[in-house]
Amino acid sequence: MMERNRYLVIIKLIFNFADFFRGNVNNPDQYQIAFSGLNSGTHQFDFIIGNSFFEQVKDTEITGGSVSVVITMAKDERMMDLHLAIEGKVSVACDRCNEQMEMDVKGNERLIIKLGDRYYEESDDVQVIPDTAHQFDMSPFLYEYIHLLLPIRRVHPEDDQGNSRCDPEIIRKLKELSESHMPDPRWEALNQLKKKNKS
Repeated sequence: MMERNRYLVIIKLIFNFADFFRGNVNNPDQYQIAFSGLNSGTHQFDFIIGNSFFEQVKDTEITGGSVSVVITMAKDERMMDLHLAIEGKVSVACDRCNEQMEMDVKGNERLIIKLGDRYYEESDDVQVIPDTAHQFDMSPFLYEYIHLLLPIRRVHPEDDQGNSRCDPEIIRKLKELSESHMPDPRWEALNQLKKKNKS
């Protein structure tokens, strides 16, 4: 349920994010699907998302990566049904030691694009664009779909011996802090008072 809610919130932000992306991604044409003039039927589009794509977004959790996206589009006269197969690696900060690490991302997404009188979101996975448009900018969707494939908790995996691959100095300091933490005696006094009141 939590993942679904997270997904819905992010999808709601995509069109606001799209305006930012159009102004900040160099060579945005490489992420366009030019559908005008294509015959009805199935078409395939291949995108390689590299470091430069992620580096242009400020305050992002993804700092780099290499991700392949294969889009299979079924085109009708006034609708396009897109199926995205996403696979690759991205660089993110470890939640435990804050060092950069690579994470595998792999998944499938679906997006339906309909032609209408203006831009609006009909539902979570259905976007309407003006029938005067001749291409569709996939860059914000590519970014968000890749982002959605990240797990909530991101930590370095353990090695073959079961040892953490996190920065050993950070792990040592965390262990020291954990061991040196002594409970505040005032809290203990309060706990005793609560126990006394219950009896």
